Amino acid sequence: MPELPEVENARQVVEKALGRVIVDIDDTDTYECRPHNPGDIERALKGGMLTEACRRGKAMWCETETADGEAGPTLGIHLGMGGRIIVTAPDGEQSSTYGGGDPHVGERDTDKPEWTRFAITFDDGGQLRLFDKRRLGRVRLEPDIDALGPDAAEISRDDFRERIGSSAAPVKARLLDQAVIAGIGNLLADDILWQCALSPSRRAKTLTTDELDELRVVLRRAIRSAIRKGGVHTAEIIPFRKADATCPRCGSPMARGTVGGRTTWWCSNEQS
Repeated sequence: MPELPEVENARQVVEKALGRVIVDIDDTDTYECRPHNPGDIERALKGGMLTEACRRGKAMWCETETADGEAGPTLGIHLGMGGRIIVTAPDGEQSSTYGGGDPHVGERDTDKPEWTRFAITFDDGGQLRLFDKRRLGRVRLEPDIDALGPDAAEISRDDFRERIGSSAAPVKARLLDQAVIAGIGNLLADDILWQCALSPSRRAKTLTTDELDELRVVLRRAIRSAIRKGGVHTAEIIPFRKADATCPRCGSPMARGTVGGRTTWWCSNEQS
């Protein structure tokens, strides 16, 4: 699934749809819009507008306003493994896309119309669309975000020390626990642990205060870089997460194993 930087990029695209009056919604994909029936989301939002695009970790949602100016239901949008948000301008020209800088997502001859799983049409003729080839995304009203921990890009130093450093679990497993800290996925975890030269299987409670502080600083820097460059796949270590690869820093073989139930890569020398 996408990690925090990819979802933040999508959230920034959704911002281009704020304040535009909703005149139609296609919510007929009963799998993508489960548990709602066709028409449920349309009836809840039609005539109103999206007023704020929000995110915590990998979760994204929109606050809404009804046609009467009252607070409307929250609209949750989950990208799944490869979903893309497309927002088109009032004149019908594509104004912004999400996804690796690709300006033509959803428009190629090989892109099937049915891969648009959900669409909002505005009174100016523009649209917000969820383009999802793999059909693993989700759109629903009133999503539950209470179980998520604090956002990885905003967590305070003291909170990070307590949430990560108090556990006997492997540090990578702790970082991946969305109830502990929200937004870190498999690639981002491998990247920041490599940057800090920390073993992913090291018990989190054995990290010193200085190590925890450095890990948080590196995490925040890695998130900013990935947002700016278009996703976690742009991190330096990612191309070396494969068999026969060597560490780009010291030249030692990259090692592979399973930590926290996820395939994990690390430098066999610096992260041993």
